[in-house]
Amino acid sequence: MTLTTAHTGRSTAERIRRNRPDAQTTSPATATRDTSSGEAAPGRTGEGPAVRTRKPAREADGLAVASFVLGLLGLLVMNILLGPVAVVMALVALARSTTRRGRALLGLGLGVADLIVLAVLVTANGTVSWSLAG
Repeated sequence: MTLTTAHTGRSTAERIRRNRPDAQTTSPATATRDTSSGEAAPGRTGEGPAVRTRKPAREADGLAVASFVLGLLGLLVMNILLGPVAVVMALVALARSTTRRGRALLGLGLGVADLIVLAVLVTANGTVSWSLAG
């Protein structure tokens, strides 16, 4: 069924095609009904509103940054706890192929450095605790 207008004699679909040059390139599979004009709207799918999902790369980026921060913080305090956590978080971020690969590698290096500092201080002082004051 084609609707025609009285003043021009053209169908509604014909007028829309003339006014929108991209309407011919839109496939029927990717179009939905526009409620205002009754015609298909280009570039829209009829599957309802889009649901945002978290990307694994984004979570891996957060792990890379967290490993860097914890590794850096572990050089100053609680290196027995923060060093291994930084190493594990960096390895998980690298396994999930983070876009912040350099930050994850820095976190890995700082976590290992935390453990090395801990080993040196335990060997020198014979205790796990240490302070900057003499």
